[in-house]
Amino acid sequence: MNSGAVEEYFSGLQARIVAALEAIDGKPFATDRWQRAEGGGGVTRVIEDGGVFERGGVNYSRVQGAALPVSASASRPQIAGRPYEAMGVSLVLHPRNPYCPTVHLNVRYFCSGASWWFGGGMDLTPYYGFEEDARHFHATCRRALEPFGADRYPRYKRWCDEYFFLKHRNEPRGIGGIFFDDLAEPDFEQCFGLARYVGDHFLLAYGPILERRRNTPYGERERAFQALRRGRYVEFNLVYDRGTLFGLQSGGRTESILMSLPPSVTWRYDWKPEPGSAEEKLYTDFLRPRDWA
Repeated sequence: MNSGAVEEYFSGLQARIVAALEAIDGKPFATDRWQRAEGGGGVTRVIEDGGVFERGGVNYSRVQGAALPVSASASRPQIAGRPYEAMGVSLVLHPRNPYCPTVHLNVRYFCSGASWWFGGGMDLTPYYGFEEDARHFHATCRRALEPFGADRYPRYKRWCDEYFFLKHRNEPRGIGGIFFDDLAEPDFEQCFGLARYVGDHFLLAYGPILERRRNTPYGERERAFQALRRGRYVEFNLVYDRGTLFGLQSGGRTESILMSLPPSVTWRYDWKPEPGSAEEKLYTDFLRPRDWA
């Protein structure tokens, strides 16, 4: 194991992604360095009211703790409550234009004693669906995993579809992507390599979609639908997301954890899309598992 190499990669990944996003948006990200009393700290890079992004955050953290939270040890009960170290990069971007999808990326590393593992993935949450965007995003995810076996993409795609699902509404959060956790086989180098490939493919997956949709005209109707669908994003992050739960259970920095939430959200009682509308098409054609790649 080489925690130093992992730290170097994660901090470099944050810097590369922020630089690329700043070039797209035209506004610099603010930098907030923080320390954690129990051990470690991080760097939160945030943009609000930018030219493209209404809110976005790209977080890097490396923290230590005396007792591993339940949310991080569900599949490894033998190490629950033991000292641990966790590090990673997590980002969520909420563009202002409703035709630009929200996106999430996470790559992370945990170790506790002799046990270690990687996790992460990326997924796309559109408000208005476009097949070429969905196919591009998933094809890039597939390419990120190809060097590690033909079975990886279909397995991690299915895992993503199952994970980013709002059980109380019986609907997916978005169109998925890839998700993996507890990755510790066959060895450290291959697991670290897979996490790096996922991180390195993020800009390739999301950048072309953002450039294609950022100047699409929109009005109040599209913004209202975006706000309603953002409410589903909030529901998932606060009820189901393991990263959010881990951060809160481990005494993490609340502002950095909750930067993933959108700046404006709407809930409407028993809302239904108008039949035949673009809003209905999101539900009928996109918010269901499909073989996009």
